[in-house]
Amino acid sequence: MLGVYGLGGALGVLAVAALLATLTRSALALVYPLCAIAAVVLGAVDLHVLLSDGSLSASLPLGLPTIGLRLRLDPLSAFFGIVVNGGVLAASLYGLGLDRRTELTPRVEPLFPIFAAAMNLVLIADDAYGFLFFWELMSLSSWALVVARHTDPESRRAGHLYLVMAALGTVSLLFAFGGLAGPAGGYSFEAIRALPPGPAVAALVLAAALVGCGSKGGLIPLHAWLPLAHPAAPSHVSALMSGVMTKVAIYGFMRIAFDLLGPPAWWWALPPIVLGALTAVLGLLYAVLDRDLKRVLAYSTVENVGVIFVALGLALAFKANAFSAAAAVALTAALLHVLNHSWFKSLLFLGAGAVLHATGRRDLDGLGGLIRAMPRTAVLFLVGALAISALPPLNGFVSEWLLFQAVLAGPTLPQASLHFAAPAVGAMLALAAALAAACFVRVYGTAFLGRPRSVEAARAHDVAVVQQVAMGLLALLCILGGLLGGPLAGALGPLVREIANSALAAGGGPTPLSLVAFDARRSVYDAPVIALFVAIASLTTLVIVHRISERRTRRGPAWDCGFPDPSPATQYTASSFAQPLRRVYGTVAFAARETVTMPPPGDRAPAHFSVALVDYAWRIFYAGPARAVLGLAQRLNALQFLTIRRYLVLMFAALVILLSIAAVTT
Repeated sequence: MLGVYGLGGALGVLAVAALLATLTRSALALVYPLCAIAAVVLGAVDLHVLLSDGSLSASLPLGLPTIGLRLRLDPLSAFFGIVVNGGVLAASLYGLGLDRRTELTPRVEPLFPIFAAAMNLVLIADDAYGFLFFWELMSLSSWALVVARHTDPESRRAGHLYLVMAALGTVSLLFAFGGLAGPAGGYSFEAIRALPPGPAVAALVLAAALVGCGSKGGLIPLHAWLPLAHPAAPSHVSALMSGVMTKVAIYGFMRIAFDLLGPPAWWWALPPIVLGALTAVLGLLYAVLDRDLKRVLAYSTVENVGVIFVALGLALAFKANAFSAAAAVALTAALLHVLNHSWFKSLLFLGAGAVLHATGRRDLDGLGGLIRAMPRTAVLFLVGALAISALPPLNGFVSEWLLFQAVLAGPTLPQASLHFAAPAVGAMLALAAALAAACFVRVYGTAFLGRPRSVEAARAHDVAVVQQVAMGLLALLCILGGLLGGPLAGALGPLVREIANSALAAGGGPTPLSLVAFDARRSVYDAPVIALFVAIASLTTLVIVHRISERRTRRGPAWDCGFPDPSPATQYTASSFAQPLRRVYGTVAFAARETVTMPPPGDRAPAHFSVALVDYAWRIFYAGPARAVLGLAQRLNALQFLTIRRYLVLMFAALVILLSIAAVTT
């Protein structure tokens, strides 16, 4: 009962924060402290439910007649609640350091607690009506945050596309829950579990859920809104949308596919595996070719969502074939990557917000040298960059290592399509991991190293201490999540066992912190040992270098490829870093073309270099249908200018057609 009161009280605090921010401008300063308190309370309740393997439930006289509004917090929703409220806490702490005079916070703060509450309510909704209502509240509140800078045409365009894609996702989920409810119309999750749909309806429900949740999460080709909306939002809201809201979409897919649809069939695994693998690779190709810092991070979120869907698809395949141990490994990898991505992506977006605040710029080619002006932010951003690149001993490596263990078990599946897909998916994930490392070497090197490429970068300064604390807490979680991967996986054991009928083996490794995938003889990851080895190797190298080299510091001109001009323009730019990858992969994936205009000898006109890319996903799935709809609308526009006689003829013809159909069907 105490947990129910804590849950209700914390959600009430968020409602009070939103109301105060709406009623009086002087109460805006209370929004982020109240949100931080509510996030701590909600996170504590979620952690208690997850570790105790229990549940909390309540029913309110709202919602649909005879059903009401059912709320239930079980281990699955509690785990995602920890993810959500961790992100809300970090974003709230970061928000405390915002300048209310220059950063449009009066347009953001009234909606921030509504967005946080809506995400929590989606997780605890226990009927279709409540789920869809809170899902729409989450979409609309985040849309309003995206268009906070409504005078900016880019923000308006991002908000328009986001609203269209959000409507598409909600309609798809509406069809999914309609199929789950069936002819009986049981919209409570308990009634749906009691009467799961047949194979044909289950296939349609799974497709609708994949569209509805995939559009919110950013699965390609449903990702088009994400690289526009996430950069347009304020940076701490971008951290919530990218690091947290996309996880609510993954929760929705898991709730439907692993809970409400009943026992899975093996072919359910193919769509998430194929779409996830394509999303992982293409998302990083988009990221490695882009020059906008926040848009690069948004495309990276697309990649990580693809990785999670691959893990979920493998878990479905293993569960359908009763390979419980392998299903547990794949599911644990998915859940850990959900948690890990929420930490390092929130950290990176908050770091990007610090850069934007200090310089006013997001273009990588206008940054550089920030490690001297913003040393603390540079160190914390580096932790996030290393974590997202899946380098040990940080947390990103733990979940991706587990995922590759599941991929290696894929060839044991009896179905030919899954048997042969596993090696291909493994190769695509390996390519995505390599591209991620290249992407963030490029981002960090261009933004923080070298010399400032602009006046704004040269005059940069570090952000407020409370914002550094928010980033520091996330960086600490990235480090601890890597070192304590084994205990974290063990804490997820009851949840994984409930879904996959098995869990990772507890203990058996060389140390109590070891992570064992299948057995201790062939699949063990020991993060503390690796961290100790990295520390010893680094210190040894440092000592040897200082012993051999001259102690006196020498200063001299930097090597500039033989050019005496010391201009920062002679440095490598983000485009320069991306050029080899663009020539290898861009020509195939995006039809990349480079055009060089060189004036003749003696002509002092400047030379021009340009790159043209073709976004096939946008052209095929959005631009093409939009042109077709516009053309059809222009043709049908002629119906507005008919005479009264022709209108009567059309009405008579329509009546005849309807009567003919009625006669045939009866």
